[in-house]
Amino acid sequence: MNNLRDLNIENELLPLFDYSLNSFSRQKIVEILNNPLDSIAAITHRQNIFKGFSSNNSVLKDYSYTVLYLNEVYFFLTQEDFENLFQKKRMFKLFDSKDEKRIYLGKLNQLILFFSRLESKYFSRIVVSGFPKKFSLIIKRILQFLSHFELSYFEYVIREKRLKNKDVISLTEKITHLKQKGLITLFWEDLFLFEAYLSINYGILKYNLIFPSFSEQTISLKNVYHPLITNPVKNNFESSSNVILLNGPNMSGKSTFLKAISLCFYLGHLGIGIPASAGIIPFCNHFSLKINSSDNLSIGYSHFMTEVINLKNVVEKAKSGKQCFAVFDELFSGTNAEDAFEICKTTINGLTKFKDSYFFISTHIQELKTASNPQVSSYFIDCEIIDSKPMFNYKLNKGWSDIKVGQILFDKVGLNELLS
Repeated sequence: MNNLRDLNIENELLPLFDYSLNSFSRQKIVEILNNPLDSIAAITHRQNIFKGFSSNNSVLKDYSYTVLYLNEVYFFLTQEDFENLFQKKRMFKLFDSKDEKRIYLGKLNQLILFFSRLESKYFSRIVVSGFPKKFSLIIKRILQFLSHFELSYFEYVIREKRLKNKDVISLTEKITHLKQKGLITLFWEDLFLFEAYLSINYGILKYNLIFPSFSEQTISLKNVYHPLITNPVKNNFESSSNVILLNGPNMSGKSTFLKAISLCFYLGHLGIGIPASAGIIPFCNHFSLKINSSDNLSIGYSHFMTEVINLKNVVEKAKSGKQCFAVFDELFSGTNAEDAFEICKTTINGLTKFKDSYFFISTHIQELKTASNPQVSSYFIDCEIIDSKPMFNYKLNKGWSDIKVGQILFDKVGLNELLS
């Protein structure tokens, strides 16, 4: 199972893509965001679905309806007992109550007007050839379902006159037939999936996300950034190593950069655009992200033991043949410096042998600079000291940072004087 908790999917990722009009479509979005695809072919197929939505943006950019109407039509079609209604009351005029008749008429009116809006304003105007064949069949299936209701005719009747008994019986027969064949359930599944993709595509267009390509043992990201940050600093990142060490002082932006990289990999494997201007990434089929981790009080593990267990799980996955993408933020910071150096060195050297997996590790352990394996790439987030103040520019550089911000800040707040 993927370890995605630190990606904060529902609190951080979902808001980037949630422009849904109802809870049903929103749940579809959550399902998409929680399930990376299992092949490059599946990823490419989904990318092409989003490209289809983009090519139809002039039609779909204002896709909307009154949510109350959607809910009323949905619950009418899924909860009304049409078979019982038709068996016991063959004629609409036999309804016992005028109120019952009026309510049922109102539901049918709402259904026709709602479906007519979907068909005339949106689905009949979509150029389905812009989508992959498999997804175009879903759109055609939605149109076919809507066509059963003779919407042009019944909308005219509703707006200019009123539904007669024969019209109500005809519509009830249609609904009963569709329900018996399971086509009503299938329609809602198709519609909510369509809306989930449409919502995600709004996010792709809003944030100008791009679709990455895939290549073995190559990572190349141009102008990568974190989309939740206002006016973010964008960085270029390239590496052919499978183990990448990230160093630099506290508050320099290491965790934010790791999250940006993680988003590129993860969103790329969802078939969604990534926050960069161009990207090439390797395919992975297991994800483990530990960023700003803490003690797991619920099961009694200390911070250090949690790290050890998490690392073991990742290594076992890689050893079993999984192509892992793993992030370890401040690895082994929960133990003493000597311990941390030794086991970090062992970990880094050992991870290099899993050539089909990719490991990003941030660290404060400067001794690793001289002990690192030549197969490991090292980067740091830059910082300058100006007038005894750390100035963070959040730019990524190759190599190691020698700046010790801790001592400067310790003195800046007056602790040297207070403790002398």
